[in-house]
Amino acid sequence: MRKMGLDFGAKTVGVAISDPLLITAQGLEIIRRKSESKLRQTLARIEELIVAYEVDEIVLGYPKNMNDTVGERAEKTQEFKEMLERRSGLSVQLWDERLTTVAADKAMMEAGIRREERKEHVDRIAAVFILQGYLDYLKNQESAGIAK
Repeated sequence: MRKMGLDFGAKTVGVAISDPLLITAQGLEIIRRKSESKLRQTLARIEELIVAYEVDEIVLGYPKNMNDTVGERAEKTQEFKEMLERRSGLSVQLWDERLTTVAADKAMMEAGIRREERKEHVDRIAAVFILQGYLDYLKNQESAGIAK
């Protein structure tokens, strides 16, 4: 079984998937929609990916404000989490995603990717950072002998 990482944005959802051993996260795709409220096709695509990759848990980036408060984007993410749980029947973990988009953009800059091209990949890479953070957390919990 694998874990899926999602970076939920106003018009895109970056998707990452773990390897079967839960060691690394790889970017999969970016799901785009025309309007923020048009989620049916987005949810359907996520369901297809869950089946194709035998996903048993979803990690959803939670965009808290830098001062640790919950804003409008985090509230929309919470609503999306509830939709995902209802539709997929899977557990959805919220994972603090503060600065993941910044880190993804910086990593691409350091790799020499042009600004125009970075926009095409940033959500998928942010999803990788979200999922990798969760996988590392699980590994640390396991190493410390703490059950999930």
